[in-house]
Amino acid sequence: MEQVGEEEKREPPTEEIPELDRRKEKMVEILQRRDQERQQGVERRKLAKDVITVKEEKSNFFASAFSAERSAIEALLASCEGADRTALVASFEEIGQKIQRLQKFVNDSMMFLSAYELRQAQAAVHKLQGATVEKRDQCLPKKKFAFKSRRKENVGPKEAKPSPPPDRRADQPMVIEQNLCGFSDADSQVLVSSADEINGKDVLLTRLSGCSVKLLGSPNTLHVKDVTNSKVLCGPVSTSVFVDQSAGCTFAFACQQLRTHNTKDANVYLHVTSRAIVEDCNGISFAPFNWTYEGIERDFEQAGLDRTKNNWNIIDDFNWLASDHSPNWSILPEESRITDWDEILAP
Repeated sequence: MEQVGEEEKREPPTEEIPELDRRKEKMVEILQRRDQERQQGVERRKLAKDVITVKEEKSNFFASAFSAERSAIEALLASCEGADRTALVASFEEIGQKIQRLQKFVNDSMMFLSAYELRQAQAAVHKLQGATVEKRDQCLPKKKFAFKSRRKENVGPKEAKPSPPPDRRADQPMVIEQNLCGFSDADSQVLVSSADEINGKDVLLTRLSGCSVKLLGSPNTLHVKDVTNSKVLCGPVSTSVFVDQSAGCTFAFACQQLRTHNTKDANVYLHVTSRAIVEDCNGISFAPFNWTYEGIERDFEQAGLDRTKNNWNIIDDFNWLASDHSPNWSILPEESRITDWDEILAP
């Protein structure tokens, strides 16, 4: 009997074993979860550090390459002193090409440059362009004919708008000549710029999401980068519009040339007098430009765009060389086109 009693007294500890096991498993689970969270935190910090390192490396490379190219251009300008006319013409042609490449380098580097670095680079390109114009006037004076002398007097205060032949070559470097303006890092906002703020300037829109943007004027050029689910309406642009890495947007542009890169699912209401280009894009639909606002006729005149000439449906796809129609762009059906922009843009 005493044995039976002792066995009965030992039974409770055996019943508690499953509960202890559950507590132990729970504790192990908690510790494992904490360790996993710690490891994830370490990985996130490492990734962030790697991103910063890569960005710094790119920025350092840009600074070094930009400085070297700028020095090369300045050396070419200095070598123009005392050269004969034939050599001068060749030198200024080379200088113009180098400035174009330098400007393209700046445009391609916008994504990792800080706002300060970008402003400094734009200012340097502007300075080189001005120095080139000044040196050309000094070394190749146009004084043989009276009408050329008068044109030279007019060119002085209007460097940004040279005569038609050289304007085509100088188009790229002149893009960033003016002060940079625009909007960046905004979410679900209505953003408006007046003619006084953008006329003749280089406008940059970057890192916008869910925004409505109205540019009421005639900028020199427009750059759109990393813009998603937004509406961007811009008055007549005197040169080019560049769209890159954007998605889910509605655009309304009037310009001389449109270049769209790495963009998808966008509707473009377009007035383009030369050509529109898409590259690495899909889901792009085009319709004729139909946005209007008070003063738009004046802005068309200022931009020098022909209202009677619109190649909105003639698109070059650099990723589609076949003779049949590219699958990456289409014509927006008339029933799907916006007719009342005020209603669409209403908050």
